[in-house]
Amino acid sequence: MKTVDRYRLTFTHPGPDARMVTDEVVVERTSAQGPGGNPVYSDPTGILRAEISPAGEVRMLASGAYQSPISPAAEPLS
Repeated sequence: MKTVDRYRLTFTHPGPDARMVTDEVVVERTSAQGPGGNPVYSDPTGILRAEISPAGEVRMLASGAYQSPISPAAEPLS
């Protein structure tokens, strides 16, 4: 199976007025592998890091202290 180079991660969370807010971030594959042996993807800042399996399962990886990342939906980009 071909490894995808970029994904769009979509995060959905409650906003300040109780409505749901959606944020999207594009991540690119790095040379690193995550704890599950799958490629690690990162945003341009390197703060947002995610291990994404070929099946599209996302494991968010903390890149600093005091982070508690939520799991997003992942969409492959060509």
